[in-house]
Amino acid sequence: MITRKTDDEISRIRHAGKIVAETLESLRQAIRPGISTIELDALAERLIRDAGAEPSFKGYDGFSKSICTSVNDQLAHGIPGSYVLQDGDIISIDIGAKYEGFHADSAWTFPVGLISETTRRLLETTEESLYKGIAEAKPGMRLSNISHAIQGCAESNGFSVVRELTGHGVGRDLHEAPDVPNYGRPGRGPVLKPGMVLAIEPLVNEGSRDIWMVEDDDWTLMTQDGSMCAHYEHTIVITENGNEILTKQ
Repeated sequence: MITRKTDDEISRIRHAGKIVAETLESLRQAIRPGISTIELDALAERLIRDAGAEPSFKGYDGFSKSICTSVNDQLAHGIPGSYVLQDGDIISIDIGAKYEGFHADSAWTFPVGLISETTRRLLETTEESLYKGIAEAKPGMRLSNISHAIQGCAESNGFSVVRELTGHGVGRDLHEAPDVPNYGRPGRGPVLKPGMVLAIEPLVNEGSRDIWMVEDDDWTLMTQDGSMCAHYEHTIVITENGNEILTKQ
């Protein structure tokens, strides 16, 4: 069941989103060749807790860290550890914060030093697809309009959209109904209504859309062909006149 949030609940999600956005900005400034992903995790946890919130991911279904750090051909759910970032890498950071019982969720992919032109275009296209999807998130519109806009942007630029992972509702739980796929025909699915809170998150591959899971950790998802991939995400709320991004500074 899709729950529509009250003004008070949206206010708490907005506050959680502000913490997420500020933490992501601090992580962006910290990213450089020579820093390890576990150092980024420690920084994120400290900032979230100092802001009076809890890391949404820590302990979620047994996940051991506070953020997901996915590097290069790692699509999502990468576990922070000893890996040291190198010039030319890209890193997707997925982060959530829980404030007064409500979650906000966001992800961004950052370059490390100098990256190739093709990879830069992948990042720009995936970010653009996020905002194309958000532009379709209005009251009275069908949910799949978001999906169609994301797919059209990514594929028209020569990239592929992952099918296995989706955006989702968010609120008291980190993952709520409805799922928000990143592909599909327009004009389908639930009608969007004010008070619905959605995490919209395109996941786009440079090469094939096929992915696989690393068996050693049962979390990390990677592109099957070893190509680069990107992940962008905002939490939004549907308003009377359109939407509001809740994870933006």
